[in-house]
Amino acid sequence: MTDVAGLAAAWIADDPDPATREELAAVLAAHRDGSADATADLEDRFRGTLEFGTAGLRGAIGAGPNRMNRAVVIRAAAGLARYLTDALAEHGIEGPARVAIGYDARHGSRQFAVDTAAVMTAAGHEALLLPRTLPTPVLAYATRSLDADAGVMVTASHNPPQDNGYKVYLGGRVVTDEGQGAQIVPPFDAEIASRIAAVSSVAEVPRAETGWTTLGDDVIDQYIGAVSAVGGDVDDATADARAKVRIVLTPLHGVGGDTVEAALKQAGFTDLHTVPEQAEPDPDFPTVAFPNPEEAGAIDLSLELARSVDADVVIANDPDADRCAVATIVDGEWRMLHGDVVGCVLGERIAATADVRQGSVLANSIVSSQLLAQIAHSYGLTHESTLTGFKWIGREPHLLFGYEEALGYCVAPDLVRDKDGISAAVLVADLVADLKAEGRTLADAVDDLARKHGVYLTRQVSARFADVALIPDLMQRLLDSPPSTLAGSPVSATDDMNEGFLGLPPTNGLHLATESGARVIIRPSGTEPKVKAYLEVIAPVGEGVTDVALARAAAEEAMQALEADVKALLP
Repeated sequence: MTDVAGLAAAWIADDPDPATREELAAVLAAHRDGSADATADLEDRFRGTLEFGTAGLRGAIGAGPNRMNRAVVIRAAAGLARYLTDALAEHGIEGPARVAIGYDARHGSRQFAVDTAAVMTAAGHEALLLPRTLPTPVLAYATRSLDADAGVMVTASHNPPQDNGYKVYLGGRVVTDEGQGAQIVPPFDAEIASRIAAVSSVAEVPRAETGWTTLGDDVIDQYIGAVSAVGGDVDDATADARAKVRIVLTPLHGVGGDTVEAALKQAGFTDLHTVPEQAEPDPDFPTVAFPNPEEAGAIDLSLELARSVDADVVIANDPDADRCAVATIVDGEWRMLHGDVVGCVLGERIAATADVRQGSVLANSIVSSQLLAQIAHSYGLTHESTLTGFKWIGREPHLLFGYEEALGYCVAPDLVRDKDGISAAVLVADLVADLKAEGRTLADAVDDLARKHGVYLTRQVSARFADVALIPDLMQRLLDSPPSTLAGSPVSATDDMNEGFLGLPPTNGLHLATESGARVIIRPSGTEPKVKAYLEVIAPVGEGVTDVALARAAAEEAMQALEADVKALLP
């Protein structure tokens, strides 16, 4: 039987943070006094370590190896520092690695970033710390623009307030192919994780007190200047059109507000209205139940403001501003557009205006809409499907544009090899300006795509688990006994994605297709205790404007039937 009390006592002795030492000591004392709740808490904190994977680290803040805390971060930084030393040596390179480090406004973020800089400096590497709380895309940009061998972003993105995380990018001299400046993928994650595991104690990890560089605003200014230009050259007519667009913004209490406003203003969008209750960074996210613009109610304040100021569009970023949500008026009501809709509208925009066609690639994750492939083919471009996550999308060769349905868009891969909610916001605003100058709206652009390719309706169904250990059991049951029909249509294809699918590396998931053309992919979430099902139905559109509404109604009817059957498969 595991001596959890002994593990806790040893952790306290090795923990550099007095706050988490005190926290864990109180839990340990309650455990020794016989508290069943304290015992369960202690066992959860020590039932394993936060796994370092392709998403880096992410978890609840607190003491113990299964939490985000200074001890866990210092170990991670030491492992990454050792990996960088070894990776450069394998390339025959002597001398320090260059590491860019950024952080958001969540609880503990700055301290985790400083600890990382201290570990890197003591290990002989060059640590470049961003000057203040900033969006993830700024760090991703800095990793490339500063030719850094690695980038570290301390953020939990859109997770609940109690969480924090540690995201790693590789580039410079360590990764020199199309993945330069992208998030890590296998085998990098395992190689870094093995070096983290080799750290015997936090007390033995050297940490410098000084010696790292705190960057000035130059890299931020360069980023803003670059992303403000993603809509192309601005002439008098363009400038006039942009000045007439009224935009409501919200950073959802995150760190993107100032940067998004600066980028839009530099691009010529001056009629900006930021939701005042959500404008300043606040790690407790007081006005939202969950700081993710996809969640119900998250952008309600934005929609209220949009109605009151008669806005043209609402743009919402998640707390670290790597995602971008868009709302517009559809059939007389303000609605947030699905990530697949925004992704395909932006894909159409970029494909139609791109100067370079030959060999260029539009890419999206396998769980995102199949419509992007049709858009790519209509312009003579290549389309690629990837595994879920921008760690895969961002490293596609010849990438022109990439997206995933979870509100992530890469509209300028030459600047940021990751999802970027700020450059996406500029491109959305640019499209709205052009449409408004023609007396049209985003809803009209969506209808245009439907007339051209049909209605592609996507939706997500998910099941959240209090006990993540139950997720593998559900996935195995579905793989062993997949349904034979969905929404009244025979299942025509059943693919175990663990064995590879569409030429992609194996991943835990199940792909189902029906004779009616519907598609379902079921997979565990990579960042949340959920199993997610991604649904898509396709309805053709005939001649004439009214057929779009008829096709949407048919697609919705088919989706409701499909959704009911998929929900029955999940607990």
